[in-house]
Amino acid sequence: MGILKGALSARRYAVRGEVPEAFRTTFPEALNQNAFHEPFSKVSKEEVFGWVQHRNLLDTDFSNLDDWLYNQYALFSLRADKKALPAKLFKATVDKELREWCVEHGRERPPRNVKEEVKERIEHEWLQRALPRVAVVELAWNIPEGWVLFHSHSESANDRFRKLFHRTFGLELHPLNPLDLLGDPELAKALERTGGSDLRGET
Repeated sequence: MGILKGALSARRYAVRGEVPEAFRTTFPEALNQNAFHEPFSKVSKEEVFGWVQHRNLLDTDFSNLDDWLYNQYALFSLRADKKALPAKLFKATVDKELREWCVEHGRERPPRNVKEEVKERIEHEWLQRALPRVAVVELAWNIPEGWVLFHSHSESANDRFRKLFHRTFGLELHPLNPLDLLGDPELAKALERTGGSDLRGET
């Protein structure tokens, strides 16, 4: 796990909202309710995502606190799966079968219903055999101090993370920049004046 080993490149968030005193009871239930589940259909192209244990992406049971809560830190991961077909190869396969249909039936072009039937059938067959693209992103949440490290800079992954975090815990995440990490306002102003870490944007 990158958060536990080696260098770390992550986005840091402030957690806004009140953590319940009984979070050791409510959080396992919330995580289990929003844990990753395989899609109902093997031919679905929709993205599915949810929480998994940080040590194994196949483990989705959060009932045991010792598996993911370490002193003040909650460690778990966000898994997202999506099936996708190789576009060029898929198109070439469909075109080849349609040409064969035209030869067999003595037609210059296949009718629309034949095109749709061939495309849908090949897509269905390929999706049944295809493995999903699996993305797993780790996170560390310091519960008493109210901040989270999310081990990805991908905008889509971070957007997915913020929404699922809010749905799971009822808490909001707000991005932090380096200036937010300085507790002393004078130090923050001094850093701004250097220009090297000016994150205020152009005016």
